[in-house]
Amino acid sequence: MRKGRLLVSVRGPKEAVAAAQGGAHIADVEYPGSALGTPYPLNIRLVRDELDKNGFNKMPISTNIGEKQTNWSTACQAALGVAVAGANYVKCGLAELTPKAAVRLGGNLVRTVRNWCPEVKVYPAVFPEEDFVDLFDPLTDGPALVKEIDCDGLLIDTFHKNIGMGLLDYYSIDQIGSFVETLHALSKEAWIAGSVTLRELPTLWRTGVDVVCVRGAACASSAEKDRFGAVSTDVVKELVATLTA
Repeated sequence: MRKGRLLVSVRGPKEAVAAAQGGAHIADVEYPGSALGTPYPLNIRLVRDELDKNGFNKMPISTNIGEKQTNWSTACQAALGVAVAGANYVKCGLAELTPKAAVRLGGNLVRTVRNWCPEVKVYPAVFPEEDFVDLFDPLTDGPALVKEIDCDGLLIDTFHKNIGMGLLDYYSIDQIGSFVETLHALSKEAWIAGSVTLRELPTLWRTGVDVVCVRGAACASSAEKDRFGAVSTDVVKELVATLTA
């Protein structure tokens, strides 16, 4: 079984160092106001510089271009822009697209990034809520999309962060395990997110998932680990420890 990695979403350089000191494997530069909150390119560069300055030069950075792409050429520009700014992994939200449209846009996103930044990996992000599944089912349409556009993997994340529902409210562990197996059969990575908690992590790792993405679970500013809290090194250490639980 592949060894999983913990991605921690950070608002800026200070939180990125805190996550790295806690043992996180990926620093995800993101504004936590939505599922895939877009950051400024300069913030991505500042995170890279601060990680390097503190001895974490080998820690990869991920970021995103938002949940919905209303202008496809602009989406390609955004993906290229964050790659140039220092991201190693680019997440591209494809909310409200049909499978055919997702293939068309996703293929353009992959080709754009690889043409200028061939070392940067691209991960479409799709969502399990009913209003999106009616157009695009992550469990069935997702693997077909990955195969068609030859991206590096797929992220399933929850779109609505303020309704008290996480990924495991939409999918069972068995469904997630099957999703992971399908992606691995294509030699692609399976990423998951969606209000994942410390308690859920040990079971999720056992599915063989490649990356679990967290934000609120890594914060220590309140009892409920609010997404706008501050990332805590000690809390991240607890999350990383679940990999061997």
